[in-house]
Amino acid sequence: MKQHLKRILQLLLIPVAAAIVFIEDTLLHYLGLAMARLAVWPPVARLERWLRGLPPWAALVAFVTPSLLVVPIKLSAVWFALHHHFALSAASIILGKMLATALVARLYQVLRPTLVTIPWYLRAETRLFAWRDRLYAFMRALPAWQQATTMVRRFRAWMRDMVFGTSAR
Repeated sequence: MKQHLKRILQLLLIPVAAAIVFIEDTLLHYLGLAMARLAVWPPVARLERWLRGLPPWAALVAFVTPSLLVVPIKLSAVWFALHHHFALSAASIILGKMLATALVARLYQVLRPTLVTIPWYLRAETRLFAWRDRLYAFMRALPAWQQATTMVRRFRAWMRDMVFGTSAR
């Protein structure tokens, strides 16, 4: 019975986990590109130079701060839900997650050289990324992941053909 239950849970949870990993991977890629373009803007470039000069403890505070900035967005999602505006609630959560992800990813790129000078941070980061890499390898080895990747590649090629008209006619 245990093996049967385990198999059912795998069938239910693995596609969900694969979708989350795939979306997050794609989201990080495109949000990273957008944030890199924004970093060229002179006020943002000055801010990033200032952040690079922070001592390790201040860099850690700057890195953690965006998590606090998302709290009002989450509270607005709760408020929308309490007033039966579920679409606005979901949109708030999605927008907040995207903004926080983009900001934290950019801050990570800017502050990482300073943050890794903190010994416990470097150990934690190493363990976290080793765990993440094992999880990603497991997910990418799944047939569902490989099928989803193939479908996305085909969809992107189809969209590219539709937009740029590069298909052979």
